[in-house]
Amino acid sequence: MSFNSLGLSDALLKAINKKGYDTPSPIQQKAIPPILEGKDVLASAQTGTGKTAGFTLPLLQILSEGTTKRHRPVRALILTPTRELAAQIFENVKEYSEFLDIKSAVIFGGVNQKPQAATLKRGVDVLVATPGRLLDLCNQNILSLASVEIFVLDEADRMLDMGFVRDIERIIKLIPKKRQNLMFSATFSKDIKKLANGILTYPVSVEATPENTTVEVIQQKVYRVAKAKKTELIIKLISEGNWQQVLVFTRTKHGANNLTKKMISSGITAAAIHGNKSQGARTKALEGFKNGSIRVMVATDIAARGLDIPLLPHVINFEIPNISEDYVHRIGRTGRAGASGEALSLVSADETSFLTDIQKLIGMKIPIEIVEGFEPDPNASTEPIKQGGARNRSPRGGGSNRSSKSSTKSSSSNSGRRTRDRRN
Repeated sequence: MSFNSLGLSDALLKAINKKGYDTPSPIQQKAIPPILEGKDVLASAQTGTGKTAGFTLPLLQILSEGTTKRHRPVRALILTPTRELAAQIFENVKEYSEFLDIKSAVIFGGVNQKPQAATLKRGVDVLVATPGRLLDLCNQNILSLASVEIFVLDEADRMLDMGFVRDIERIIKLIPKKRQNLMFSATFSKDIKKLANGILTYPVSVEATPENTTVEVIQQKVYRVAKAKKTELIIKLISEGNWQQVLVFTRTKHGANNLTKKMISSGITAAAIHGNKSQGARTKALEGFKNGSIRVMVATDIAARGLDIPLLPHVINFEIPNISEDYVHRIGRTGRAGASGEALSLVSADETSFLTDIQKLIGMKIPIEIVEGFEPDPNASTEPIKQGGARNRSPRGGGSNRSSKSSTKSSSSNSGRRTRDRRN
């Protein structure tokens, strides 16, 4: 199948061809036709399979076939959880609409709102946004969503995990009831489908890969190691392997900063990226990582989505996530678009139950290796810890619910482990 057979316009086909694409991915083949027909769509696709084009291409076609209003009110709203993902989607929208009379913009927190407000005042057809800044501008009457025809909720499961349920509910009230709705995500739990039932109308469900599976081309491995020796081991692996581009995940911002300092002290160029970093610092770190001036980027889960790094060879879980689905998103940064990749996880005794949960979710036993001199401590407790470091008798964690009462069970159970980036 070619893009020509999907019913896309010549202008879009020209933009696709300019990017060097000729064959649509499975999710694009399945999602584009029903979207073009004006149907609501609930789509589940593994990261790196081209789902962004799966909704941006038909969205742009629908808008281009409509009447362009003089003041260009927002006609399509794409809501996404992180700044990085918002910026990436915006770039895709710009590239695909190059030969169309479509204006687009992106808004997110952590930066001055004045340039964003000025852009909106000039008129925008497609708006990519994170929830916090979107609501801020709406509350200031700088932005109106009264003309939205198409609403896209991207990475819906991450939205729920990060506690955005209330914000989503507020945004839904600001857009017209009569609209087309598209919900895309790497995974869809029962709770996410429940959320979808409140937003979508008779949706067409499409799925490119089995739910919560990991990309087959990713080589996964676990290193069992004493907790105190993790830093030394990861530096050894990166140095001796001469790895030049490695994305490392930690659970906390403090942990990311700490590990980054130790990497630099060992002669490895590294940078940290997390919610406490300014947007400028995050952009600079990502650019350095992409151009090779930074070998290692240490990130919290804020970077598990939205990082589009072609041919990223190595992802390392310095600490495996205590939410199993996050493992899928983290390692999905490698093995993208059919390329091979390696995902390594350093697992200490107190992460044993998390590893068990992950293997159950992905339906496979991950090969385990022990490096001489870095053996796990046989006397260490296997009792899991919460993100803050305190011992926790339940492997799934706990804590107070920061979401609304109407939020799902998943949102409630995760709330004690996540802190929302208010500057999104």
